[in-house]
This record gives sequence, structure tokens and C-alpha cells, in this order.
Amino acid sequence: MPNPLITKTAGRIPGLRRLPMAKVLLVGELALLAREHVTRLEPYERRRLFELLRRARMRRDNLTAGERAELAAIVAKTNPRLFVGSAADKLSPVRLPRRVLYGKRSRRRR
Repeated sequence: MPNPLITKTAGRIPGLRRLPMAKVLLVGELALLAREHVTRLEPYERRRLFELLRRARMRRDNLTAGERAELAAIVAKTNPRLFVGSAADKLSPVRLPRRVLYGKRSRRRR
């Protein structure tokens, strides 16, 4: 028997009934993972990140050289390699090697 809470919620969100529950759970896992990485930034860094992304509008030429460097420094603080590796690990049915998550040993020691 379907859960009435899920049925009621699915009626409010377009397309949710057509998504298999496993995909919904995976999207939720990825959202939590993204939140974990974004919260590594201080609040002023988060505001500045979103301000720079808005200003850039998907084109790096819309930013000055200083702003590009600032954006790169802020993004580096979120540890994007670990985020992508962790996301791939969540989606993969097979456990990924540590080097995929953290890089080569020589890079991990720094």
C-alpha cells in the first residue's frame, strides 16, 4: 500500500510520481553532499561566490583577472575533487578507489 504522505507530496511536485524512488533518494544524497561542501565556506565567502557567479553569467570573460583568481580560490576551498569523487561513489554500484576521491599519494601529503 502506498504511503499517503508520499502520495500527497508527489501530487504537489510535478513529475515526482514518474521518478523511481531510488532516483529521488540519490538526488537527495547529492543535495546533502553539495550542502556539506558549500558549508565549508564562511558566510561572506558564500555571498561573494554567488555574486561572482551571477556576474560571470557562465562566461569567464565577464570577470576581471582578479575576480577570476578570487573565484578560483573560493571554489578550491570547497574541495571540488572530493565532491565529484564522492558523488561518483554514491552513484556507482562499485566502491571507487581512494585515489579517485583524494588524488595521487603525492598530492594527498601536501
